[in-house]
Amino acid sequence: MILPVIMAGGSGSRLWPLSRSLFPKQFISLASDLTMLQETMQRLDGLEHSNPMLICNEEHRFLVAEQLRQQAVESNGIILEPTGRNTAPAIALAALEAVKDGNDPLLLVLAADHVIQDTSAFVASVQTAVKSAKSGKLVTFGIVPTKPETGYGYIKQGDAEGDAYQVAQFVEKPDLATANTYLESGEYYWNSGMFLFQASRYIEELKKYRPDILSACEAAMKGSRNDLDFIRLDEQAFLACPDESVDYAVMEQTSDALVVPMDAGWSDVGSFSALWEVSEKNAQGNVTTGDVLTEQTENSYIYSQNKLVSTVGVNNLVVIETKDAVLVADKDKVQDVKSIVNALKANGRCEAKQHREVYRPWGSHDEIAQGNRYHVKHLRVKPGEKTALQLHHHRAEHWVVVQGTAKVTNGEKSYLLSENESTYIPLGSPHRIENPGKMMLHLIEVRSGNYLEEDDIVRLEEYGVGY
Repeated sequence: MILPVIMAGGSGSRLWPLSRSLFPKQFISLASDLTMLQETMQRLDGLEHSNPMLICNEEHRFLVAEQLRQQAVESNGIILEPTGRNTAPAIALAALEAVKDGNDPLLLVLAADHVIQDTSAFVASVQTAVKSAKSGKLVTFGIVPTKPETGYGYIKQGDAEGDAYQVAQFVEKPDLATANTYLESGEYYWNSGMFLFQASRYIEELKKYRPDILSACEAAMKGSRNDLDFIRLDEQAFLACPDESVDYAVMEQTSDALVVPMDAGWSDVGSFSALWEVSEKNAQGNVTTGDVLTEQTENSYIYSQNKLVSTVGVNNLVVIETKDAVLVADKDKVQDVKSIVNALKANGRCEAKQHREVYRPWGSHDEIAQGNRYHVKHLRVKPGEKTALQLHHHRAEHWVVVQGTAKVTNGEKSYLLSENESTYIPLGSPHRIENPGKMMLHLIEVRSGNYLEEDDIVRLEEYGVGY
């Protein structure tokens, strides 16, 4: 049986401002109505497989859980990394979890942020690789190149072995002349970062070549605990784990590496230009999303989240509008977007970390206005959900219900608020909001005081991540 292992980590820098560190691209709908994580899970439908196992950052746990819930997908566990340690440790955690009860499934290792346009070709390549993986080989999938790409690493194929090829060499990202040589030879594939191998075989090879990574992961799993669907690692043990990719740690070392070609319209969507390439275009070569008007505009990617975006007489541009940021870039220079993100981080700007609208297990909150001693937000609370019981030392709050019914805890009192009713939460009063109804609850929250930041919060009773 195949156990899909979906790696859902990411820094959220290459597609800024659409993606942020707390909301990276795998959780965004980019190439379809589904998010990239949901697309990854959906393309498994053509395979005989068990429920997937997911690996993500602690900060993204509720995003992953919610997107699974939206698709009615049960998981074989969501492993939470306290911090990213690259792909070799992530896969080791999954392999150790997979074999703990005496099982030894085939691990199909996938990234949550790839686009694959031809699902049937993807399924066919995986099925081709199964026989080799069952025989103890470590299979990677090589993407049949369509152009001399300089942004990907490459795999050189060796002699044929069954339906696969021996891996002759892994090579780093080439310059353009070298990439042209690779393309013309027909012997090289793009390195997809997707794998299929027996869980025990990966553990064996990791023990042989990187026992330090394996021992750190074993310690982290030994001290782990289950929390609902989440598997929480021993943080200190995992922090001691080296940061290493699976290519360097195992695949470039083992003598049992095979490559199976895949020609499935694959992209890692590593930039807005890559996203433009895989998206449906109009007659002028433009990709537009949202409220967009164009005139004499060609070969551009234009995304509007909140406002009308209009362009006149431009070519080869990327224009991205979100509620709190606008990006305008030459489509050939979008790899440098990460420099903007680095500058934002260096200046302590929140735009690098999260969107204006922030998602929580119970709903979301969206900033409306902010001043010296006030902060106004729009809160949405899902039916049956509630925030953490909490208090603040430096601010008071006014809540106005604009849709739905709210159950309010305010100090020792608990009461209901209907539409157009309001309440006052004094400084230092324990409080929470709950939605007892069957429709979304909408409130306007007005904070007032001499300190209004998010860290002025004391959680008295944990519920999810609180507010």
